[in-house]
Amino acid sequence: MSAWEDLQKAAGPVSRETFERLQAFEQLFLKWNRSINLAASSTLDDVWRRHILDSAQLARIAPTAIRWVDLGSGGGFPGLVLGFLLAERPDASIDLIESNRKKASFLQSVIGQFGLPARVLARRIDDSYPLVSTPEIVTARALAALPDLLDLSAPWLTKGARALFHKGRDYRAEVEESAHRWVFDLVEHPSMTDPHGIILEITDLCPATRNELLA
Repeated sequence: MSAWEDLQKAAGPVSRETFERLQAFEQLFLKWNRSINLAASSTLDDVWRRHILDSAQLARIAPTAIRWVDLGSGGGFPGLVLGFLLAERPDASIDLIESNRKKASFLQSVIGQFGLPARVLARRIDDSYPLVSTPEIVTARALAALPDLLDLSAPWLTKGARALFHKGRDYRAEVEESAHRWVFDLVEHPSMTDPHGIILEITDLCPATRNELLA
């Protein structure tokens, strides 16, 4: 199977142009990573699968969503990858929240070079709520444990947004811990790129009441 076919298997229909732009982004990422630590060195042997395809699979889960926000975007996974894919959806956009100035500069450089429908917010997540009013999808990858992610994204998730969070093999313990504070609907999507990975789709978030905690 070719790299383009792998991308379409992960993300859904993707044009040849978008595929080639993502390949160019991969090389740019590796160039920047020599001077800025954008990803763990142990993952750089297969950036395409471990980072780009892993990020792209979110597009298949939410094929019609056009308003996205990515928390702690770091080296652009999944935020920048989604920016490339959302360029094929009319009126779609994604906000990338990243407080690290060097990483935010990298994100802005990629957005400018490729003309992506994305915006960088170089600030803390809890300072960004007034600037990102009504996202449909909230994403985060390798940012924090699920209880902390829910706290950070609650201002959006309690108002109808849906979360798509990348998690690893220990996700069940994080889900159980989160249930001490929150009630939510959960769908588990097995990762298409990592046999131990999962995408947690969370909707209808609300604070747990005392009765629910005692149940």
